[in-house]
Amino acid sequence: MQYEGTLYRPPSEARSLIIQVTIGCAHNRCTFCNMYREKKFRVREKEEIMRDLDECRAYYGPMVRRVFFADGDALVVKTELLLELLDYVHKNFPAVERIAAYGTAKDVLKKSEEDLKALAAAGLELIYLGAESGDDRVLEHIKKDVKAADIIAAGQKLKRCGLQTSVTLISGLGGRKGIRDHAIKSAELITGMNPEYASFLTLRLYEGTEMNEEVKRGDMELITPDEIVEEMELFLKNVDSPGTVFRTNHASNYVVLAGNLNEDIPRMLGELEEAKEEQRYRLEEWRRHI
Repeated sequence: MQYEGTLYRPPSEARSLIIQVTIGCAHNRCTFCNMYREKKFRVREKEEIMRDLDECRAYYGPMVRRVFFADGDALVVKTELLLELLDYVHKNFPAVERIAAYGTAKDVLKKSEEDLKALAAAGLELIYLGAESGDDRVLEHIKKDVKAADIIAAGQKLKRCGLQTSVTLISGLGGRKGIRDHAIKSAELITGMNPEYASFLTLRLYEGTEMNEEVKRGDMELITPDEIVEEMELFLKNVDSPGTVFRTNHASNYVVLAGNLNEDIPRMLGELEEAKEEQRYRLEEWRRHI
């Protein structure tokens, strides 16, 4: 099996078997993102995907525990095909414990509850949903093409249908002018969704993206590590999502946090304060290699 283009997966899927169900991202217009710019989106042929699964079974044997459907939003694929693929994964890997995929709020809202429940029953367990922000002004600015209310509705729909959700937000995405609104409205978003998992990565810009050009022109100011911590403190002081597993363990983050909302919020706030007082942040040199 040979992957097409650069492959991306969440940190928690590091040990998973990654299967490209789609190539690229169906949206592929977010102004900060360069992940799939070199790819033209398409859904791969069923036979092609199943051939990959056969090769992986021959190479790894039947004891694969986790499978991740890539690329950018595999949930956009028609339910009928996803159900066939889920069944084929279980036939090839009877010991599989979790199957996960990237999805968007639009993908979720387009599918019926019957379809989502069928996917959950067939073994799809977890959807990684890149919310990025709960602030509608930020979402419009980055050309996400959804509002916070849509993302909340998608999260609630997944929960009703028996699918777990891992929501990703991006520190610093609102720039210096948007620190407070981005933090507080992102907290409101997570409160409204109460997902099983929530995490932050930190904005890291790349050549060729629209947002990088904005920063070069001076139309947007990136925020400092101290301001990132202040933004995170605002988020933690305003979120109310009992039981959500919370992480800031992406390689882009200046400070690594790990805990459960809401019980570990006081401890994590203390760790942020210590990091700021001691200037104990990951070096930019580290982040440049992401």
